[in-house]
Amino acid sequence: MILRRILIANRGEIAARILRTCRQLGIEAVLAASDADCDSMPARLADSVIRLGPAAAGDSYLSVDAVVAAARAAGADAIHPGYGFLSENPALARACGAAGIVFIGPTGSQLEAVGDKLTARAHATAAVLPVAAGGEVAGVAEAADLAAAIGFPVLVKAVGGGGGRGLRPVRQADALAGTVTMAMAEAAAAFGDPRVYLERYLPSGRHVEVQLLGDGDSVIHLGDRDCSVQRRYQKLIEEAPAPLLDDDLRTAIRNAAVNFGRHLSYRGAGTVEFLVDPARRAFYFLEMNARIQVEHPVTEAISGIDIVAEQIWIAEGNSLRFDQDDVALSGHAIECRINAEDWADGFRPSPGTVTTAVVPVGPGIRVDTHVQPGSAVPPWYDSLLAKLIVSGRDRAEALARLRGALARCDIGGVATTIGLHEKLTASTEFEAGGVDTGFLERWLYSHG
Repeated sequence: MILRRILIANRGEIAARILRTCRQLGIEAVLAASDADCDSMPARLADSVIRLGPAAAGDSYLSVDAVVAAARAAGADAIHPGYGFLSENPALARACGAAGIVFIGPTGSQLEAVGDKLTARAHATAAVLPVAAGGEVAGVAEAADLAAAIGFPVLVKAVGGGGGRGLRPVRQADALAGTVTMAMAEAAAAFGDPRVYLERYLPSGRHVEVQLLGDGDSVIHLGDRDCSVQRRYQKLIEEAPAPLLDDDLRTAIRNAAVNFGRHLSYRGAGTVEFLVDPARRAFYFLEMNARIQVEHPVTEAISGIDIVAEQIWIAEGNSLRFDQDDVALSGHAIECRINAEDWADGFRPSPGTVTTAVVPVGPGIRVDTHVQPGSAVPPWYDSLLAKLIVSGRDRAEALARLRGALARCDIGGVATTIGLHEKLTASTEFEAGGVDTGFLERWLYSHG
């Protein structure tokens, strides 16, 4: 079928990003907006806007009933959920099917298979992917036994977690009981699921992920990304391809991701994430995100492929329009997430009103944003203001362009992380490439 009208059930920069591809494809785009977003930049860019509900996400962007009702009222053929909110919720995928609306994403069963982290581990094992030692624990006693067997440090992980939430490292035995008890309570409150599991923790590992596209029969990859610059498991800087990876290790990681997608008969865009130990030439399955990723633009920059357009193409029932041999990756790209946070004050959120919004332009520079002078930054949602993406013939050129672009980027009225990115990308450790997931915390500690 040909999709003619899509409801975008999201907000912020990803809503504006999806709108751009809809415009290029000649597809009408309806924005489902909460009361806090009815006058946002994406609302002004959309062909039409339909009210989704109050500002609180639970009454709007996280309500399956509200989203499906909005799509029906708009006469939409399909729903694009973006990332976050309901993007990986199988209930929305199934509700779309029941309402005769196309869900631009994987099937409900695929979302269930990777949304439950223990089930995802089982699928990874079945697909012959390496997984870190660990398993589910029912309480403190089981956790103590398993931790003793696999060795410290360990990571306590919520089964229903995601997006960097529900993770707690434990470095010594006397901290385990309290951490497990707290993690189970937090998981129950945040995800409605108190289950937790343990995994062997690799403090100096790298976070490397592989972008997949699948049509239910065929699965291909669009290369890898490094997302190791993180604070509390939230990514801040991403780049593609992952720098300083041994060619054989890179090939093994990409092949493992494709095998996982094939095992699931995966349909749509998705990302398989790994923890990599380059010194031991080893890697371990972390999870799969069955949606578009915040960092997808760096892959688009080195592949020339519009991933949102491919999501729509696949959702229309088409087969992939290219094979693995057709994917040509070239150059290097880096993305900085610019958040409304005061990084010098413990990353304190900074809601308010944007007074200035000057973003750089030039060769190899792309800015995905939803803010302009006068834009509100509400306290209800994620603090992401913009993504600055640069690309070059190689990493050195991309990094030089990034430094220049950051110097010309000015968003005022709210505190932002622009200054942090300037300092991080100027550091000798980042310039060398291949930093691990502990890099940012080390840097913050040393610059106290």
